[in-house]
Amino acid sequence: MATKPPAKRKPSVKPSTKPAPSTWGRLLGFALLILTVSVAAAGFWFYSWASEPQAKPAAGAVVLQAGSVQALANQLKEQGAIDSPTLFVWLARISGKDTQLKAGRYRISADISPWVLLRKLAKGDTDELMVTIVEGWNWRDVRRALNTHPQLKHDSAKLSDAEILAQLGITASSPEGLFFPETYQIEAGSSDLKLLARAHRLLQKKLDEAWAARKEGLPLQDPYEVLILASLVEKETGRASDRPLVAGVFINRLKLGMRLQTDPAVVYGVGEAFDGDITKAHLRTDTPYNTYTRHGLTPTPIAMVGEAALRAAVQPADTSALYFVARGDGSSQFSNTLDEHNAAVRKYLRR
Repeated sequence: MATKPPAKRKPSVKPSTKPAPSTWGRLLGFALLILTVSVAAAGFWFYSWASEPQAKPAAGAVVLQAGSVQALANQLKEQGAIDSPTLFVWLARISGKDTQLKAGRYRISADISPWVLLRKLAKGDTDELMVTIVEGWNWRDVRRALNTHPQLKHDSAKLSDAEILAQLGITASSPEGLFFPETYQIEAGSSDLKLLARAHRLLQKKLDEAWAARKEGLPLQDPYEVLILASLVEKETGRASDRPLVAGVFINRLKLGMRLQTDPAVVYGVGEAFDGDITKAHLRTDTPYNTYTRHGLTPTPIAMVGEAALRAAVQPADTSALYFVARGDGSSQFSNTLDEHNAAVRKYLRR
């Protein structure tokens, strides 16, 4: 008898041992995802802020005083160059430029991004300006020009002449004549004392060179007397070719003990009260600078002197002239005798 084969038994399935995700795990994963997305979004937003041009300052430039990165950022905000000092500080610190930022005046003529602005400040790409001290200016003219210059820091404005000299380490009794007339390229927003220091150093260099090149036998005791004589020459003529002859007349008079009788020195002694018209009363009124009433050189220079006047003072023309008078065209008529001089005066001043 046939028998049925035994029925096949279905294999048993073991239940999984892997635990189901817990609620806390799901929350942690979701939190990490949110954090990652937030950081990425913040980074993208920060990058966009740093890269997008902001409106240029209304003045077209910013002037920054030295200070911390936070102080500089605050100044940029106050002057309309950025909208967020905090973000600018973060940008500077993240980029490692927070210790490289330099004070000065920066021209910003178009919309600029915070990142480009940061690089500009780190490079010190300041807006340089040109400041000119003019030959023949006196010290009052120099102070007036510095005090009214809109792009200089006016550190000297409230200082006396003596205090300015002390700040510059100059031992002279007067600042007159001690700054070389030149056009100086200087960082906008920097101190006018810095400019004066440069101008004095250049004057001292030129004066030392002139003193070393002086003719023998000049009645000048030291470089300061050269500077005084050069200032008289500077103010007495508008024609460069006449300067050695003017210096020669003054040297001849000093050697003979004659008074120099130079009108610009008298005018300087009158000071700001001078109204543009020199009178006999001016010539007769004794002041330390009246070379009609006093012998020798004036006590100080009367103007800032250029190189040509310095050269003339130490290399005067070989001349026997003792007098000169302006012709009215910037040149002078030179005379050896008083009679010749009086005739020249009648010709050029009384016509």
